[in-house]
Amino acid sequence: MSVKNEFSKYANQYNSYNIIQQIVAKSIIRDIKDEPKRILELGCGSGQIIKHISWEYDYYKAIDFSQSMCDLHPKAKNIEVKCFDFDTKAFIENIKNDNYDVVISSSALQWSKDLSKIVKAISSISPTIFTGLFTSNTFKTIQTITNSKSPILDEESIKEAFSKYCDCEFETIKYNLEFDSKKKLFDYIKKSGVSGGKALSFKDAKKLYKEYDLNYLEFEVIFIKAFSKS
Repeated sequence: MSVKNEFSKYANQYNSYNIIQQIVAKSIIRDIKDEPKRILELGCGSGQIIKHISWEYDYYKAIDFSQSMCDLHPKAKNIEVKCFDFDTKAFIENIKNDNYDVVISSSALQWSKDLSKIVKAISSISPTIFTGLFTSNTFKTIQTITNSKSPILDEESIKEAFSKYCDCEFETIKYNLEFDSKKKLFDYIKKSGVSGGKALSFKDAKKLYKEYDLNYLEFEVIFIKAFSKS
């Protein structure tokens, strides 16, 4: 495993609240070399991953729990978009008889209530999994100031879930995203989607605004190349 630190200046792009998610999506696709023909994506959103795929594929199944996101996802004869929560039995039932060359997931699986169960299911239908997950070290200083626990899975729990069913290559990257004003920084926290919609109390928000003296936000992403043992 390697740990890298990267720095991105937010500057004039503060209206794009998923800039780190975009970086993660591009990184995952860049690592896929063999141009798989049958692809399953979990947490597809409005299509960040598929828009970066440059090769020809035969079939692409895209899954997201948000119907509004599914409605925005690109459509085609060889693209099937399904609305499922990947923590549900309905999702497992839907994919259990499928087969894919690769499963892709970007900035989504860290929200799972039972990641091990999902890894077991997808490793049985595909020999390879390429994914990037935010870890609980995202917004670490904010958690320290507000004495709060991250809603996101920690790095060790993620590794354990994948290693149970797959041979894995892990790479952890820390990103610092800089802002040119405190207002823009706090707007990002509310609108980026990384905080899981977990709102701070007025007291904590006031304390954070007063004590948070960094001009950047901290993110940590673990990238995983997983190869099924089955």
